[in-house]
Amino acid sequence: MNKEKLKEMYIKMLHTRLFEEKVAYFFSMGMVHGTTHLYVGEEASAVGACCALETEDLITSTHRGHGHCIGKGIDLNRMMAELLGKSTGYCKGKGGSMHIADLERGNIGANGVVGGGHAIAVGAGLTLRMQKRDNVVVCFFGDGASNEGSFHEALNLASVWKLPVIFICENNLYGMSVPVSKSMNITDVADRAAAYGIKGMVIDGNDVLEVYKSVLEAKEYVKENGPILIEAKTYRWLGHSKSDANVYRTKEEIASWKEKCPIKRMRAYLESNQIFKAKELDEMEKQASEDMEKAVEFAQNSPYPSLDTIMDDVYA
Repeated sequence: MNKEKLKEMYIKMLHTRLFEEKVAYFFSMGMVHGTTHLYVGEEASAVGACCALETEDLITSTHRGHGHCIGKGIDLNRMMAELLGKSTGYCKGKGGSMHIADLERGNIGANGVVGGGHAIAVGAGLTLRMQKRDNVVVCFFGDGASNEGSFHEALNLASVWKLPVIFICENNLYGMSVPVSKSMNITDVADRAAAYGIKGMVIDGNDVLEVYKSVLEAKEYVKENGPILIEAKTYRWLGHSKSDANVYRTKEEIASWKEKCPIKRMRAYLESNQIFKAKELDEMEKQASEDMEKAVEFAQNSPYPSLDTIMDDVYA
């Protein structure tokens, strides 16, 4: 991997962490309405996967989708504006946290429905095949969504039609407050791939380089062989949503996963392999922080949608 790609990945992970920290603050101040699901601790999964894609490749996202958006190259200014309900946001301030989309960057959209992206990804994969495009679809979803009927229907049909879809299960060990051990009688979601005659694999979702390599290889595989199921083992540091009191897991468990921080892990890799010096990495962190402050300034200075547009965009 060249230095520019590694730098891109590191900065995007920093952007994701900083973005979520800003959103958490704004939510606590009553400036973000509705609810929001933060991605802190899972940054390597989205960034590693999306950095392996081309702009023309497509993704479907989830209710915990900010990392996917940033990984796919979304504009931080417009994304922050959307969270604050401003007219300069991606959905003109009307979609909020769970509905950001950017078709120009191949982001078909986040989805507030658990498992809602499965069928959309299959439809997008069929579109690519019918249009004879040499691209793929990445469908992000969580371990909880793998127990939805849409998961099984999507894998089955994608397998039958041999569609170029990479299904990525971001297994953060909890579906809301329910641990995976109480919601399924298997250890690995990837084992379910065998039932549909497709390849399944488990990867370390906190290792951005392993995620990147796995998705890069999966891209070529699905173009020839049809779908693949990748399970990325990771962990969310914060509650399921901002209303989550986090009483179902111990502080010790959370602390143990914080020791596996994907950002610290990548920095250690870049330093120990002498790819970047500590001073260079410090500069990247400073730049990422400045980028976020600019996004906040842009969003705060943007206008709210006017009342006379309240009926616009109700339907596509």
